[in-house]
Amino acid sequence: MTHAPRTWHKSSYSGARGDCVEVSEGPTTGVRDTRHRGLAELSVPASEWNALLSTLSTN
Repeated sequence: MTHAPRTWHKSSYSGARGDCVEVSEGPTTGVRDTRHRGLAELSVPASEWNALLSTLSTN
């Protein structure tokens, strides 16, 4: 099965600093370290990612 390439973006809070994470949203949300993009990524269901963001924004 061939998958479409992911579109990654990093937080606007990171500015010009190199230490940050990038996310790729879709049915499964990918999270990776910008300094080690090729090593690995964490993949979580979009519903779980949205629950995390919702929890963080209310605290």
